[in-house]
Amino acid sequence: MYARDNVADAEHVQKQAIRDAVVESATVTLGMLADATRLRLMAHLLDGEQDVTALTGAVGAARPAVSQHLAKLRLTGLVTVRREGRRALYVVADPHVRRLVTEALRMAEHQVSDRPAHHAADRP
Repeated sequence: MYARDNVADAEHVQKQAIRDAVVESATVTLGMLADATRLRLMAHLLDGEQDVTALTGAVGAARPAVSQHLAKLRLTGLVTVRREGRRALYVVADPHVRRLVTEALRMAEHQVSDRPAHHAADRP
């Protein structure tokens, strides 16, 4: 027996049946990110926690709309909120969400540009 035999690799994980609950949760998550305003909000939250006022200015949407989008993102677990007095500060919930949003945006850069900005450091 080899040490490698005890390690689950990507191929092994792909062969396992994906539970319905996992698929449903992923569908909800991706659906939340499929809205342009919510994706813009998430992109701005990648820079750190922000309040509704800052996010409203950043995405160019009305404050009530931003608040409603943030509430949906919070209910689905994509963002968390921290109270500081009367201010509510929103932040990306965890590293998995951060990577998902980052990779979605980077993939989109590849689709719209032959020289994506995130590859700027790779250029001579």
